[in-house]
Amino acid sequence: MKLYEHMAKEVFGRQGIPVPPGRVVTTAEEAADAARELGEVAVKVQILAGGRGKAGGIRFASTPEEAGRVAEELLGTEVRGLVVDRLLVEKKLAIDREFYLGIAVDGAARRPVVIASTQGGVNIEEVPEKLLVRQTVDPTWGLMPYRSRQVARRLDLEGSEARQFSQILVRLFAIFRSLDAELVEINPLALLEDGRLVAADGRLNVDDDALSRHPDLPRVEEGTETERRAREAGLSYVELDGDIAVMANGAGITMATLDIIQHYGGRPANFLDAGGGAGVEPMARAIEILLSRSPRALLINIFGGITRCDDVARAILKVADARGGIEVPLVIRLVGTNEEEGLALLKERGFEAYRTMEEAARRVVAAAAAGNGGDDSGHTRR
Repeated sequence: MKLYEHMAKEVFGRQGIPVPPGRVVTTAEEAADAARELGEVAVKVQILAGGRGKAGGIRFASTPEEAGRVAEELLGTEVRGLVVDRLLVEKKLAIDREFYLGIAVDGAARRPVVIASTQGGVNIEEVPEKLLVRQTVDPTWGLMPYRSRQVARRLDLEGSEARQFSQILVRLFAIFRSLDAELVEINPLALLEDGRLVAADGRLNVDDDALSRHPDLPRVEEGTETERRAREAGLSYVELDGDIAVMANGAGITMATLDIIQHYGGRPANFLDAGGGAGVEPMARAIEILLSRSPRALLINIFGGITRCDDVARAILKVADARGGIEVPLVIRLVGTNEEEGLALLKERGFEAYRTMEEAARRVVAAAAAGNGGDDSGHTRR
């Protein structure tokens, strides 16, 4: 479970990690009131996604009137595909340097790992490995203060800055451990012009299976409306920022499908694993969910083991009948159990299918680029 930034910062503050003064608001009037109290402010959308700054979700205001105007412009809009219904209005910080500091679970080492860098303020995935400091932590002993000081020294911090950093890191690990977190992150950890270190941003992801041990934590419903619909239908679905909708059966083949679409120059719009053994109705619902987002093309990639290819074909035809045709270019790859029966059902209605994932991926990328790969009935041209 992901917590919003303001919720993560509440946890940080209770643990003694410095955070900027701020207030959560839901109206332009509340934003203006907050700015009257705080002075110059940062107005930050509260969504469960990274990259808010690049997407225009963090803006600055010098006056209460400007803060109200910015809030009015942001509330109700979509940022990174998520509707903005709340903002965090914080005192603007005079930042001298920015660091990255996070703690995550290292699956290979089966223990927590501290990750730190002098390159804060950007996605940690973009930072070269040589600029990262990594320190695994023995869960039996936890993060001892001397280990946090070692991390500070490797970042070339000295004096007051090193002491503050070490204290923040120890406290951050206490949060990670006590809340059964999967990730706790400060990015950036800001060194202010007055020499103080402050958590300018914060992330806290808690293991879903441990929530019963933390009844005091707020429960946050994650995902877009489409993701919630998919979850209610029992589907594993994640929205991405591309334009080619994807349905496959199995997490591995779905990931491979996303990779091969990108290899041929396309942009996947989602991850959707329909699961092994899904019947006609669940697969039809999955296709309907994908089409509801109006992609430029749709790829259905099925390698049937438990999943029966004739059931996949019936699901496609069911959706086509209900909608009067499939309105976007549809590319199908159908191989495996009851393959011949499925292909025959599709061919009878004018649908074609490909046997290899490579060919299907090339076709769907070309169809999305052209923007008009289907005939009047919604069938895919070959």
